[in-house]
Amino acid sequence: MLASWYDDQGPAADVLHVGELPDPVPGPGEVRVRVTVSGVNPGDTKKRRGWLGSSMPFPRVIPHSDAAGVIDAVGAGGDARRVGQRVWVYGAQSYRPFGTAAQYTVVPENQAVPLPDHLGDELGASLGIPGITAHRTVFADGPVDGRMVLVHGVLGGVGSLAAQLAHWAGATVIATVRRTADLHHVDPAVVAHAVALDTGDPAAAIRSYALRGVDRIIEVALSDNADLDNAVAANNAVIAAYATRADRTEIPFWPLLFNNVTLRLLGSDDFPGEAKGQAARDLTSAAAVGALSVDVRERYALSDIAKAHDHVDAGSGHGRILVTIP
Repeated sequence: MLASWYDDQGPAADVLHVGELPDPVPGPGEVRVRVTVSGVNPGDTKKRRGWLGSSMPFPRVIPHSDAAGVIDAVGAGGDARRVGQRVWVYGAQSYRPFGTAAQYTVVPENQAVPLPDHLGDELGASLGIPGITAHRTVFADGPVDGRMVLVHGVLGGVGSLAAQLAHWAGATVIATVRRTADLHHVDPAVVAHAVALDTGDPAAAIRSYALRGVDRIIEVALSDNADLDNAVAANNAVIAAYATRADRTEIPFWPLLFNNVTLRLLGSDDFPGEAKGQAARDLTSAAAVGALSVDVRERYALSDIAKAHDHVDAGSGHGRILVTIP
């Protein structure tokens, strides 16, 4: 099969190879997927770079955990009726060496989720890491129907899906963007009120809409927003943080404590299996009724995968980066 891989960590152009590797064979409880589109996430490029001192988890890695494609083989004892089924894939390179940047990937059968025929491969390839992370940020602490949910970084991959999931589940969504110039990108059908963080007093702007404070905060930059979050959190609110800019992040401890705020930290590779399964079901259901969409920023050929990784590493703009598999 045609695939991309790396045997050493480092800059994308230096370590990513593209060429032929043996076709994988599914084992018991596994399926093989003929990949059409592979999604690129910041976590994929961080693993390749050796972020935070991480080392090579396997001698050779095919990157990327997310994809869309078609099941073309099942392992021993598997359901042969799944051959030919369109699916979206998550977790392909989570504690496994060979991900989705290849013509074929093998995953546990539950990690190949049926993709309704009316949904496109681009959406399917965008539901893995960002979708499951978004689902966990929204629902880990219970239903949000009737709640006020604040989503920071609503134009990002996780933030966008978190806002859409919260709206789908009956929440009122408030959102932030970094710059006033980005406000026109926010979907008013999903977000009831949007605030730019470069305004004079974003906390007052949020409080003017959420008079008693917000119940849930979906946080992409805890180190930047801890004081803002404290200022707008309702009593017994939850801050669900999946990223920060400072490795050692300070928080206003006593004000948050007196407000009985829960701080939930989320690392997607290690979510409980049942949480991932519920997320996969809910994401598919929401997408099937038109409640989810993704903004694709750029599609690259597999031969240009290093450029795709560099694009993600640059972190500029918003929207999904995908790699098309021939």
